[in-house]
Amino acid sequence: MLRIHFGALPEEIYNTEIYYENQYEKEWVMDDFAKKVIRDIDASEVVAPDVIQNEIFGTFGSTELSAGVKTLLLIRNVKNKIFNISNCGDNCAPYLLELAKDRDIKVTLHHAMNFGSNFAVKVINDNKRKVITDPTEFLLLAHHYLRGEENEG
Repeated sequence: MLRIHFGALPEEIYNTEIYYENQYEKEWVMDDFAKKVIRDIDASEVVAPDVIQNEIFGTFGSTELSAGVKTLLLIRNVKNKIFNISNCGDNCAPYLLELAKDRDIKVTLHHAMNFGSNFAVKVINDNKRKVITDPTEFLLLAHHYLRGEENEG
């Protein structure tokens, strides 16, 4: 299950792009999941290890992929780290849920991501570990933890 902590954690990898550039392995782009997200999110095709092709940008290495794709590849390949998924756009949400089908993934989120209407995530702030399936409830929790209701009024 995708376990979301709204806001910062001391151990989070906040800048996933820089972390990716220093940790990635060329073979990460070769599995079916990587090819699918690169095609869907970055409109590009994997040609070979660390060789990506795009109609507009030509051929480039995986360090030039979008921040969202880099974050997804990190979550898939680097276990037991907490990544900031605010580096991902809403188009990454289905893939985050897909990655979390088979294992628990703990992430931080610094905005209200749109997971659509059919999802289940666990919000883990304040050790409550509440499973959320309703978009409105998710948005209200995001507002509560990111803006701090205790600071209102």
